[in-house]
Amino acid sequence: MKKTNKTIIDNIVKFPKKLNNGEREIEAIVFAALEPLDIETIESKISKKINVLKTLEKLQIEYSTRGINLVCISKKWSFRTSDKLSSLMSQEKTVEKKLSRAAIETLAIIVYHQPVTRAEIEEIRGVAFGTNTLDILMELNWVKPQGRKDVPGKPIQYVTTNDFLSHFSLQKLSDLPTVDELGSAGLIDSTNIDNAIFGTGKFYKEKQEEKRENIYENIDEMLGGTLSPDEEK
Repeated sequence: MKKTNKTIIDNIVKFPKKLNNGEREIEAIVFAALEPLDIETIESKISKKINVLKTLEKLQIEYSTRGINLVCISKKWSFRTSDKLSSLMSQEKTVEKKLSRAAIETLAIIVYHQPVTRAEIEEIRGVAFGTNTLDILMELNWVKPQGRKDVPGKPIQYVTTNDFLSHFSLQKLSDLPTVDELGSAGLIDSTNIDNAIFGTGKFYKEKQEEKRENIYENIDEMLGGTLSPDEEK
């Protein structure tokens, strides 16, 4: 009889420790949200005051070994399928909207030179692009207008959004490859590039000069890894 009891005990499934009501509320709120939530939004929805950040960090640990993980990108929290299981989801994946080469190159330029105007983008690419190129990137909510440059005409400047970071699983812009890393990967010729003028003040927090280099012919390979480029525009 003792042996039987021991067998039963050994075969009992060990479930995670129970969550308290506050933790369950936060878990449910983040799970049901249509988009990542910041701490302030979560605090406004729970029934009693608790340490939301500490609770989220606890839940993040609880879910770290499961098929669904709790992740934080740009200070916003959401549940996502574990990266280790992403291959299982490939057959369920919907067809991505195709981007033209012009759109991918434009996105690459905005990423590394933001805030940047339309004229500056065209100067770097060395060619004008269609009127809908920026519209497509804004429809995806990867790019948005942010202020106007203090020059004659006050042109609109463009920057990337938190949705861009989220789509490419980046915590922050500084997680992007540096000029040296891009050179090592063979995406650009870094031998003639000055790090001081490559990139944006927001990216490196360094001063910029007027000089621009057309070095984006192959960077679209980096950003286009999950996209299927359509014909060039």
